[in-house]
Amino acid sequence: MSDPVTVVARRHVKPGSEAIYEDWLSRLTDAAATLPGYLGAEFHRPDIPDAPYTSVFRFDTPDNLAAFEASGLRARFLAEIAPHVRGDAVWDRLTGLEIWFEAPKGAPLPQPNALRMALVLVAVVFLLVLALNLALAPVIGGWPLAPRLLLTVILQVFLMTYVIMPRVTKALGAWIYSTR
Repeated sequence: MSDPVTVVARRHVKPGSEAIYEDWLSRLTDAAATLPGYLGAEFHRPDIPDAPYTSVFRFDTPDNLAAFEASGLRARFLAEIAPHVRGDAVWDRLTGLEIWFEAPKGAPLPQPNALRMALVLVAVVFLLVLALNLALAPVIGGWPLAPRLLLTVILQVFLMTYVIMPRVTKALGAWIYSTR
């Protein structure tokens, strides 16, 4: 079984075509939702002048992503938007730890440092699991191992995804993405 795959596309939109581009993204997302393995998408408007729009697409397997990339649907949508963008999009495929980390604003396709990502994740996971175990022990200490572990993992994943990692990557993003 394959792991999910995330594709990040960065595309510069011609001035004055922003509304057209955003409508195009909405229609593309609606059409992609009917494809096998499509897990969702999110979009980010540029927050500095002349920066690209960032689109994040997720598929359940690399094969389903490849099918989308080779589809007539995608080809038609790309042909439609071509007059409104500057050049082709820059694509980055993510399948590993890097999906937990967000690049610093305005960074051009950085590749995070794998060792630094691992160090941050080890520290975050250790501290979070320790804190959850200490906090939950009075309530679930008598539970069997499997339900205790399941509850801890569920809380850990949601806290990491929506609370902790966005803040950690904001604070440490420059260090994680540093090439020095």
